[in-house]
Amino acid sequence: MPSELTEVQVRPGNEGDLAALTDLYNHYVRETAITFDTAPFTPEERRPWLLSHPVDGPHRLMVATGAGSRRILGYATSSPFRPKPAYATSVETTVYVAPDAGRRGIGTLLYKALFEALAGEDLHRAYAGIAQPNDASTRLHERFGFRHVGTYREVGRKFGRWWDVAWYEKAL
Repeated sequence: MPSELTEVQVRPGNEGDLAALTDLYNHYVRETAITFDTAPFTPEERRPWLLSHPVDGPHRLMVATGAGSRRILGYATSSPFRPKPAYATSVETTVYVAPDAGRRGIGTLLYKALFEALAGEDLHRAYAGIAQPNDASTRLHERFGFRHVGTYREVGRKFGRWWDVAWYEKAL
């Protein structure tokens, strides 16, 4: 795996990534219960999301690309946990990896870069909601020090069935 990882670069996302990021996310919207969005987005509909993740501050967007290419292999974000002011020192994090990117450690690289970028921010906790079952995501989060704090049972309905979401927390 180390030789494959050298072929991946992680950098902050930008507007030029919008179409590829939208395509990647739409795969998960259409094909999985990993996200509870149920209708695909256009790039213009996703633009406010992209713009809510600047290059600095607590709400970041990191993208992984193939070295020497602009192909998006995955992305990680930190977003507001809840809109009320007292939650400002908490973020919700997430990772999406292109389904054809293989098992190259891309999620690990993305989270490593994201948490390094957040290290100087005034943040206290990170939270992640993982639709169940998702063993790969659970392992990734636990590897980064997240611990299970509870499960919302049958909280989302997609593809004609109910889904649980396990919540994980990490001190920052």
